[in-house]
Amino acid sequence: MRIFRHTLTLAAAGVLSATTLCAQRPAPSRPLASSDYLYLWTASADSSGPDFLAVYDIRDNPKAERYGALVTTVAVPGRSNGPHHTEHDMPADGRLFANGFRSGQSFVFDLRNPKAPRVAAQFGDIAGLMHPHSFWRLPNGNLLSTFQMQHDSVGMAPGGLVELTPRATLVRSSSANRAPASRSDRPYSAAIVNDIDRVVVTTTDMDKADSTRNVQLWRLSDLSLQHTIELPIGSQFEGYRSAEPRVLRDGKTVLVSTFNCGLFLLDGLAGAAPSARMVASFPRKPGTSCAVPVVAGKFYLITVPAWSAVVVLDVSDPSHPHEVSRVTLGPDDVPHWIGIEPNHRRVVITGYQAMKTRVLMATFNPTTGALALDARFHAAGSAEAGMRMEGIAWPHGGNGPGIPHGAVFSREP
Repeated sequence: MRIFRHTLTLAAAGVLSATTLCAQRPAPSRPLASSDYLYLWTASADSSGPDFLAVYDIRDNPKAERYGALVTTVAVPGRSNGPHHTEHDMPADGRLFANGFRSGQSFVFDLRNPKAPRVAAQFGDIAGLMHPHSFWRLPNGNLLSTFQMQHDSVGMAPGGLVELTPRATLVRSSSANRAPASRSDRPYSAAIVNDIDRVVVTTTDMDKADSTRNVQLWRLSDLSLQHTIELPIGSQFEGYRSAEPRVLRDGKTVLVSTFNCGLFLLDGLAGAAPSARMVASFPRKPGTSCAVPVVAGKFYLITVPAWSAVVVLDVSDPSHPHEVSRVTLGPDDVPHWIGIEPNHRRVVITGYQAMKTRVLMATFNPTTGALALDARFHAAGSAEAGMRMEGIAWPHGGNGPGIPHGAVFSREP
């Protein structure tokens, strides 16, 4: 079975000279502290109960009540909001954006006091754009969000990009419903490439499985759409359903994953003729999708449901990624979302099927790329790794199962 279009052995990866390695090494800085809390954006499986944000204590020291203990929850207004994406990293201001994609309502959680979180703001349509999906912080502290859709005279049209303040007030917006965009291109996720004044935007339609293979390049300074490029189709149709773009550690190289389990390197982002090439491919399991990746230094972590695994790639040479580690879960587990601790020492995993109500923790070595399940993270009295959000009397009321999606580590001062 073909796994990667290009493969390097670990021995071959050692050909980089000491001079090259030194040139790539960032300037020394104060090590980031371990996170004290884990935040889980959670749907109520009971439609009569509210959706909520759950806070877990993940301090691994004597001050912690218990490693993995539930601290509290905060419910959001409405029912069946469909909790989906949060910001992927905890912002410095402690205000976390999270969308309820089903209802179109999004929420801003004030997490400056983790033991007493609160809903600081709520918003829906902005500037005629509907259903925000992904959120990314800008260098100025504001937030850039992709909105999937909007109404026009023909019907439902592509949405656009919106810049918001941390209090969710509008700064500026730009519609994707114009040339050279296609009406089937709905802004899904984004990567901000500040150094070259670009935003890379993927276009999967949350309502359709047959989305295009387009990736858009927007100019960050004025939110104008500059180019639309097609990902190569791939022998297993890997180019379809563009999913998550990620900027690598050099601040300018972008890899784009697809739900069809391809990995693509973008070339010429700042030029007149940008392009894409497939550099890796994973097998697909019917009814599942390769999903949310994270970047940790020279490593790229991604979920691969066909293997029930989270896979770690070395992307020191992004043209030739190679696997260095993986953690394999249960055969019916479908990992989907992964989030990484600010110091890159732990990874949280949520997903579907057998993982629907379960949260797993893994340890990560940012030097070697080694990934392993954290057996310490488990419910009291249980030998099973991870937490099942079932049979719990929630602090906000009720005891119905919770279905977590977006998961974020706290950022300590």
